[in-house]
Amino acid sequence: MDMLQAHHPLAQQGLFLLILAGSLYLFISERLRVDVTAMLTLLALVLAGVLDARQALSGFASEPAIIVAAVFVISGGLAATGITERIGQAIGRAAGHSESRAIAVVMPAVAALSSFTHHVMVTAMMLPILTRFARQRGMSASRLLMPMSFAASLGTTLTLVSAPAFLLADNLIERTGAEGLGIFSITPIGLALVAIGVVYMLLARWLLPRRLGALGGDGYLRLDRYRTELVVVEGSRWNTRPMADLQKAQGEGVRLLGWLRDGQLRDDLSLQSSVLVGDILLLEASADALASLHDDPGLDLQPIARYRGQASGDGEAQLVQAVVAPASEFIGHSIRELDFARRFHAVIAGLWRRDGDVPPRLAEARLREGDLLVLWGRPSQFAELAAHHGFLMLVPFAGEARRRVRAPVALAILALTVLAAATEWLPASLAFLLGAVAMVATRCVDVEQAYREIDVRIFVMIAGVIPLGIAMEQTGTAQLLASGLLHVVAGWPALAVLLVMFTVAALLTQILSDAATTVLLGPVAVELAQSLGLAPTPFVVCTALGAVVAFLTPIGHHGNLLILGPGQYRFSDFLRLGLPLTALIALVCAWMSRWLWLGGPLLPGG
Repeated sequence: MDMLQAHHPLAQQGLFLLILAGSLYLFISERLRVDVTAMLTLLALVLAGVLDARQALSGFASEPAIIVAAVFVISGGLAATGITERIGQAIGRAAGHSESRAIAVVMPAVAALSSFTHHVMVTAMMLPILTRFARQRGMSASRLLMPMSFAASLGTTLTLVSAPAFLLADNLIERTGAEGLGIFSITPIGLALVAIGVVYMLLARWLLPRRLGALGGDGYLRLDRYRTELVVVEGSRWNTRPMADLQKAQGEGVRLLGWLRDGQLRDDLSLQSSVLVGDILLLEASADALASLHDDPGLDLQPIARYRGQASGDGEAQLVQAVVAPASEFIGHSIRELDFARRFHAVIAGLWRRDGDVPPRLAEARLREGDLLVLWGRPSQFAELAAHHGFLMLVPFAGEARRRVRAPVALAILALTVLAAATEWLPASLAFLLGAVAMVATRCVDVEQAYREIDVRIFVMIAGVIPLGIAMEQTGTAQLLASGLLHVVAGWPALAVLLVMFTVAALLTQILSDAATTVLLGPVAVELAQSLGLAPTPFVVCTALGAVVAFLTPIGHHGNLLILGPGQYRFSDFLRLGLPLTALIALVCAWMSRWLWLGGPLLPGG
């Protein structure tokens, strides 16, 4: 016997169960990050002789891991071109003024967004939009955030690629020799779940808590009232075009406060007036819009254009933020008086102030304690600024440029990617990988940002837990557990067994991720189906659905954790609303899975 290797089936099962117990403990306790736990599990399986090196590393080349990484990049491209932001704002406008209409509009729209992008990203995007929407209309944000978060999770059931659990389920089904799932195989179930979710939330609105929420929309996640000045440069594509076109291109993140032409403040110029080279626009902009304006080759931030030559030093110029400290020597002095460019070789390009007015011209603003300055300069000069007692901190600028002019390209790439995968012209993994590469190649998203968009923890965790499922099958542990479960459900109809698999997964996913739950229970579902002499597909799909759309606690989905604070929700709020909804979803999932893959009736009594 090799070191740590046992060939006897019982010995291998024992070793596997010990490794599994240790993995579950680490996953649940979160003593280590999930990706680190997944890698430790993988190494333990190899050292114990349960898997060989090729099997252990197979997860990194698997379709689920490749598709998940590609979807993160494609989502990043949609965000970087402003598509997701515009859609979110359009949803807010369409929601009207009544609570019921807001729920009826927001939930299907958010679900549709989540079908091809990461649902946590969609939740994060919609969170400030909905909190601001609720405040403006005198509503309670807690009445809207939970339906929105639930809809984001329900939307992941509309396509195969929107949740890792479904990709893992497809991988498992294909390993059994059965036909794999297509990109829209689960869509009928997803459409039914979204419709039921919307109807349920409209009927059960009285169960939603009415709380003010911990944070307002303007202050959450990002500051959005930076004062800056913009100059239209020679050769600008905006020259002679209406100001309305520029504002439309930047979305709702830009507000025109004043317009200087030939050094004179002009009251007669409006959004319909043409922009000319040399015009200076006095603006209030969000962080993303300010970064986008700075990134536009036809525009320049006026302070940078004026003092660019004085920003000496090494490295590529960049934007940073600094907070004016209490008792700072800068307090009470105007930006013009400080002569910041000459003194620090950096330029004040923007100003954010929590309360109080700011003069029309940025240079005339007298600094106050707590003012946040957007500085432009070179890294070699920032060391002096960071050490200066006049500032509390020096941090990277929070805004990301939106390449809105490339939005049509990003949409075309997404459409072609989905078409190639849906028609099976290319394997799904290759189609989405090609889509991700196209997003970078067409400069919809920078390659550095594309790498940042990939959640490495999720990628590594998926690559690490796939071998866990292989080991569960190979050691016979899945068959052992299925045999035990079979004794319980022997003689039960297929619908009841499907409900059992959904329920077990729904409970386990409250402490594990949807991917880990699917990997652990998927092989059991396969063995159970084979013992019953039935196709494994509906049992594996029901298991994955239970892992993805169980709303029993706030910890079952990361999106729910995002809204927990802003909505001032309690644990009991999720149980009160989520338990009946999850029970309803379980019945629909089992019923439709039986109809799709076992030839059962679609309508009761059919």
